[in-house]
This record gives sequence, C-alpha cells and structure tokens, in this order.
Amino acid sequence: MKSTLEITDETLFRGCLAKNRSMQNAVYEKYASKMYALCLRYVKEAAIAEDVLIIGFMKVFDRIHQFKSTGSFGGWIRRIMVNECLMYLEKEKNFYREIGIDSILPPQVQTPPSDELDVEDLMKLINSLPVGYKTVFNLYAIEGFSHHEIADKLKISENTSKSQLSRARSLLQKMIKTKAEKESHPLMYA
Repeated sequence: MKSTLEITDETLFRGCLAKNRSMQNAVYEKYASKMYALCLRYVKEAAIAEDVLIIGFMKVFDRIHQFKSTGSFGGWIRRIMVNECLMYLEKEKNFYREIGIDSILPPQVQTPPSDELDVEDLMKLINSLPVGYKTVFNLYAIEGFSHHEIADKLKISENTSKSQLSRARSLLQKMIKTKAEKESHPLMYA
C-alpha cells in the first residue's frame, strides 16, 4: 500500500466523497500536523487546539461534497480549520473588539529585528499577543486575508482590523526589541 504522502489529493478527495474510512484516515494523517500547528496559532491551549482540529476534520468529511476542485484540497481544508478556530474564539467570547479608527499606517520599524530570532521564538511572541491582535495578525500576515475579508469573518469594521494589525505589529516590534536587549545585555536582566 502507498504511504499517505504518495496518494494524490484527487484520490483522497474521491475516496472521502465515497465515505471510504481508510481514505478519510489518510487525509487526516497527511494534514493533521499542519492543521494542528495552524490551530495552535489561534488557540493557545494544546488540548483545545486538538478539539478544534477534530471538529474541523469532522466538518471536512461532512462537507466534502462542497469541495469544487478549483483550488488545492489542502487549501480548502485550511480554510475550514481557520473558520473553525474563529468560531471557537467567537463562541468563547475570547475575541474582543476595539473601536476602529479611520485610517492608520503601519508603524515604521525603528529597530531591526534580531538576526538570532528563529521561527520558534517568533511564534512564541505571536502566541503571547492578546487574542484579538493575534487573530488579526494570523489572518492577515500568515493566512493572507485582506482587511475586508477579516472584517467580514470577524464581524468587525475594516478599520478595526487595520487597527488590531497595527497594534499587533507595534507590540511585536517592542517584544523583539526587548528580547534582543536581554540577549545582548544578559546581566542587566538577571
């Protein structure tokens, strides 16, 4: 039997459409780790992220007939997972809305990011952002949604989305600067 990675998405899709359990399992095996990492970007607690992941996959299998094969199968699954994360945040009232402002420019970077900052450190910093900032930052900077799409998904104004993104960037810059200062002067922060 072929490994999960060798099976084409078209074959996986057709198998899931036919409600073939082994194909559903293969889809889960192929995409679960990527989708779990995505869920963790929105939901901090590992157990809750896992719950969101499972619910998301249940929706994938339940709504498989809605996949139109116009885009990638993995991209379609990713959209379902993002939506499931957003629904969890909304349901739990963890997402808060701030008053939008008419226009806001992204802040200028005053200090260059540390060359020592790796992806894991950056993800920890992103995960430490307030939920609203983190959600908009993930949707905009990582998922590639426009402010119009974010506003529609989160039921906020475009200006609120822009404001949340700006504040997230500003806070991340401060956190990166503080981290760089701590690394360059460890005795001052001991």
